[in-house]
Amino acid sequence: MKPQIRLHRGAFELRASVHLSQNIDVVFNFFSDARNLELITPPMLSFSTLTPSPIVMKVGALIDYRLKIRGLPLRWRTEITAWDPPHRFEDTQLKGPYRQWIHEHLFFKDGDGTRMEDIVRYKVLGGRLVNRLFVAPDVLRIFNYRNQILQENLQNSVLGSES
Repeated sequence: MKPQIRLHRGAFELRASVHLSQNIDVVFNFFSDARNLELITPPMLSFSTLTPSPIVMKVGALIDYRLKIRGLPLRWRTEITAWDPPHRFEDTQLKGPYRQWIHEHLFFKDGDGTRMEDIVRYKVLGGRLVNRLFVAPDVLRIFNYRNQILQENLQNSVLGSES
């Protein structure tokens, strides 16, 4: 499913879905390794993980990142607020560019592979106008890039090497 954003219960909500040929355990392990986020984030964000390895994923885990949004350097801190391997995990922004950012990752067996869904609920300073002009296009670009990279490259290389 191509990423889409809509207004839902006072927040913007992005929904995206991608089907991968690997089994649910392989896909969940890939997405739950915070360092892999660097592989599926557009280079324009200069995204890097600051938290030293190994990062033990569990409810309450804190992860720090550095990135650039429209050239502006920022730090981002998230907390893992739900952890249910291999079906679901959720990270919530504690510090970063958004008024709110809650990202739920869902994993479903789908035939011989896995369907991974993203649901992101976010709020921005400036509301609908700022979202429409700046934030939504950037968020859609990020998730479109992510799905493209997964389909073109990781599908058969990084993920495929673990099955």
